[in-house]
Amino acid sequence: MKTTKQIGDIGERAAAKFLKKAGYKILGRNLHFGKNELDIVAANRELILFVEVKTRSVVSLDDISYKTRASDAVNREKRERTEQAARAYLSQNYSEKQPRMDVIEVYLLKDSEKKILAVNHIENAF
Repeated sequence: MKTTKQIGDIGERAAAKFLKKAGYKILGRNLHFGKNELDIVAANRELILFVEVKTRSVVSLDDISYKTRASDAVNREKRERTEQAARAYLSQNYSEKQPRMDVIEVYLLKDSEKKILAVNHIENAF
């Protein structure tokens, strides 16, 4: 069985791949600003995205309901810390692009924990 960190790393790689396929350029991953972290920073012509990635192992997609979404882990404190990190990033990396805070949920098959069942991109999540 993989550790939580290993599962998170798999999810972040899947999220980055998803964003690249959607036409975004990955500007950074796992960027730290004091205690705060940005999982992924990506951009296209108009937008700069600050993406929080949440990964869960599930037995099947039927296990996911409106009550048990991976994005539910992005609570108020996590949103505030991500926003602080985004401000720190922009203070060091000027951009005229419109910033947006997104969440990407990645669901892995529990037994293999490498097989990606679903990637859900939540735009303007907070």
